[in-house]
Amino acid sequence: MPLSQPLSPPLSKESCEACRTDAPTVPEHELTTLLAEIPHWNIEIRDGMPQLERLFTFGNFVDAMTFANKVGALAETANHHPAILVEWGKARITWWTHKIGGLHRNDFILAARTDELID
Repeated sequence: MPLSQPLSPPLSKESCEACRTDAPTVPEHELTTLLAEIPHWNIEIRDGMPQLERLFTFGNFVDAMTFANKVGALAETANHHPAILVEWGKARITWWTHKIGGLHRNDFILAARTDELID
């Protein structure tokens, strides 16, 4: 009987690690695998930096603000802060690691946790 590989935990259940200025960005060959776990997110390049971004839609401004506040609480807990843009019925969340000028595994973990905030 073949040994089965242990399943890795979902991305949202991984622990974030303290990020240093010399921490590596996510290697190119891992991006596809990580993005597969957060399929509604896109990589956008701004000022030469890759950033994870997703637009969430809601039926009104209050629900968009409520969601943005949940993301803010998540960010404070992780001590890692995204860009949050709230408009009527929309919240655009953008994760990246300022210290390293790009994407760290923490950004993917927090994007996955952000997805879990949707009721």
